[in-house]
Amino acid sequence: MQHIKLSQLTLALLSFCVAAVTGIKTASAASFSVIADGLNNTRGLNFGPDGALYVTEAGTGGNGDCVPTVSGQGGDLCYGTSGQVLKIENGQAKPVLTGLPSIALANGTEAGGPRDIQFDATGKPYILVGYGADPTFRDRNFGNTSLGKIITPDFQTHSWTTVADLANYELLNNPDGGDLNSNPLGFVIDGDRLVAVDAGANNLLSVKTDGSNLQALTVFPQEILSNPIFPSAGTPSNEPGQVPTSTEAPPSQLPIQVVPSSVVKGPDGAYYVSQFTGFPFPEEGAKIYRIGTDGKATVYADGFTQLTDLEFDPAGNLYALQYANKSAWKGNFDGSLIKIATDGTRTTILSGNGLESPNGLTIGADGAIYISNRSDRPGQGQIIKIDNQKSIPEPTSAFGLVAFSVLSISWLRNRQPKPKNSLA
Repeated sequence: MQHIKLSQLTLALLSFCVAAVTGIKTASAASFSVIADGLNNTRGLNFGPDGALYVTEAGTGGNGDCVPTVSGQGGDLCYGTSGQVLKIENGQAKPVLTGLPSIALANGTEAGGPRDIQFDATGKPYILVGYGADPTFRDRNFGNTSLGKIITPDFQTHSWTTVADLANYELLNNPDGGDLNSNPLGFVIDGDRLVAVDAGANNLLSVKTDGSNLQALTVFPQEILSNPIFPSAGTPSNEPGQVPTSTEAPPSQLPIQVVPSSVVKGPDGAYYVSQFTGFPFPEEGAKIYRIGTDGKATVYADGFTQLTDLEFDPAGNLYALQYANKSAWKGNFDGSLIKIATDGTRTTILSGNGLESPNGLTIGADGAIYISNRSDRPGQGQIIKIDNQKSIPEPTSAFGLVAFSVLSISWLRNRQPKPKNSLA
């Protein structure tokens, strides 16, 4: 991105205006350190009851049977058992669960496999395994696999059992009425319930920890994108059928899928869901939805680009992770970590400067932020730690921002700080 040099006077006036409007002093961007490197499509991460950091790797597929991608472009997704869970402790990363299912293109990209890991109040781990294809093909091509399911592992015996089959729910119910596609990406444990988003099925699901009562809490209908911007005709695209030819005028409006990518429970008891958006991945077109007890989705904040994860800190601030600041088809995968304070103030903690196609984040007991970086690259994935959380002020969203300061204060009094588009 090119930067235009301003005169000293203009720069001084601009700085004054920014400070006057936001009421915040400008500061330099945060820096980070790499605590694990060379990972294969690293995705979700979370701290376990032992204080160690657990990380999921979706793997690189394998040489087994294959299924077509959702778009039918770029080859098939082929099966292997290269997915795994890492444990990072005392500066060392070692696998604690291997042999998990994985599908990917021949070059190891577009991987579906272990996506997220959470621990319940007793310390019991649960793992969400992604998929990213038509569930019709799954059992027929791969047999009894854990793709598209929530499982609970035993790290001592290196085994696991199935809790819920989210991909099969899409196959049997298809709540959004669109193409059959299941790609569960993230989940949260809420008491005796597991609440998960399925990016392919465009819904929010709930199931009891004993596997009972699997149901859709919320279905996200298509959105209408005005004046969409597409790649040039003939350029590589994961949705070539939607790209206008050189002789076609681009549509003024285009229906796109929501593609929910993660879910967290807020201090007000509601669920907050991040949006990745469907092709052509409009810049500043992603939202954060709030799902109340009635299951209805309202916009909490908007103006983001390709969100992949959310996390609340003990003070009630919400952190949002952008996979890329530009539409993915542009090939620039500089991402951002953005903080939304309880009063709606929005600041960027880190943008670019080595933050590239990030996927998951978690906050440690010391308040440090950990992110899975370069999450879409086999052999190049990283886990990074934000060392200093200085931030750059941003304007708050012009639409749909709901503050809940009073609820956050109440929450703090009762809480002690403690440690159908496919999405790669």
